[in-house]
Amino acid sequence: ISSNATPPSNGRDTKFEILGKPTAQEQTFRFNMVSPEYFPALHVPLIQGRTWDQTENHRGAPLIVINQTFAKRYFPAGDALGHFIKLPELKAEPPFFLTSPGSEDGFLIIGIIADKRDDGLSKPILPEAFVPYTVGMGMYTQILVRSQGTPLALLNAVRVKVNSVDHDQQTNGDVRDLEHWITMEPDWARGRLIAWLFGRFAALALSLAAVGLYSVVSYTVVQRTNEFGIRMALGAPRGHVLKIVFTSTVASVGGGIIAGLVLSAALSKVMAHWAEESQRDPLVLAASTFVLMLVAVIACAFPAWRAAKVDPMTAIRYE
Repeated sequence: ISSNATPPSNGRDTKFEILGKPTAQEQTFRFNMVSPEYFPALHVPLIQGRTWDQTENHRGAPLIVINQTFAKRYFPAGDALGHFIKLPELKAEPPFFLTSPGSEDGFLIIGIIADKRDDGLSKPILPEAFVPYTVGMGMYTQILVRSQGTPLALLNAVRVKVNSVDHDQQTNGDVRDLEHWITMEPDWARGRLIAWLFGRFAALALSLAAVGLYSVVSYTVVQRTNEFGIRMALGAPRGHVLKIVFTSTVASVGGGIIAGLVLSAALSKVMAHWAEESQRDPLVLAASTFVLMLVAVIACAFPAWRAAKVDPMTAIRYE
C-alpha cells in the first residue's frame, strides 16, 4: 500500500522539525505513507535499524524510516536512529483526511533505507521518509503488486480482492506497470530524443566515413596501376601486388582507427554532458571498427585485383 510512493518521482514536499535540533532554515523532505510490504516489493534494502511490523501498522504507530540522503544531510554524526521528527503539516481534516492518535507529537526514527530515485531520473536524490499509511487515512491510496509474469494480467484478480474487503470500494481505471510509470517522466522522453538524435547522427557519420574511406582507398590503389604494371613486368607475382596494396592500406586505415578510438574515449566525458552519463559501449566501438575495416578491405581488394589481372604492358601505359 502506498499514498504516492511509486518511483522515480514520488512523495510530497513536507516541512519537518527535528526535536532537540533547532534550526533557522526551513527543512523539507519527500513524505510517503506506505505499508511494511512496500520495501521488499520494490527491493529497497534496509541499511540500518528496522521497519514497522503489521501490529504497529494497524494502530498507526508514529514511526518513521528515512533514506540515506536524509540521514547524511541532517544527521552527519550517524546518530539518526532514536531521534524524533515532527510534521506540523500533518493535520486531520475530517472527513477527507484522518490521522492516528499521537502523530502530532512526533515520529520516532527506527530505520534507514538505501537511496532510490524520488525526484525524477536525472535530478539528485532528495531526502525522503516513510511512515505507516495508517497514520493518515485519505480518500484514495495506491496498491503496488509485484508479479512473476505480466503485471497487468493480475488486474482483475486484484480488483476481486479489493471488492472482497469492501464491496463499495471503487478501483481506478488508470492502472500502469512500473515501466509505463517511468516512461511518463519528462526525463525519459528527453533522454530518448537525445539518444535517437545521437544514434541517427552517428549512423550518418559512419556512412559518410565509409563512403569517404572507400573513395580514397580505391582511388589511391587505381593511381598505382602504373607501378603495379612495372612490378609485374619485372617478374613480381600477382600475390606480391595484392600484399603491397593491403599492407599500405592497413597501415593508413589502422592508424586512423586507433586515432578515432583514442578520441572517442577522450570525448566521452564531453558527450556525457548531453547523455547524462558516460556510455562506453565496447560492442558499438567494435562494430564501428569492423565496418570501417571491412570497407577498407573491399575498397582496396577490387581495384588491386583488377590491376593484378591486367596485362603488364597495358598497366605500364595506364594513365
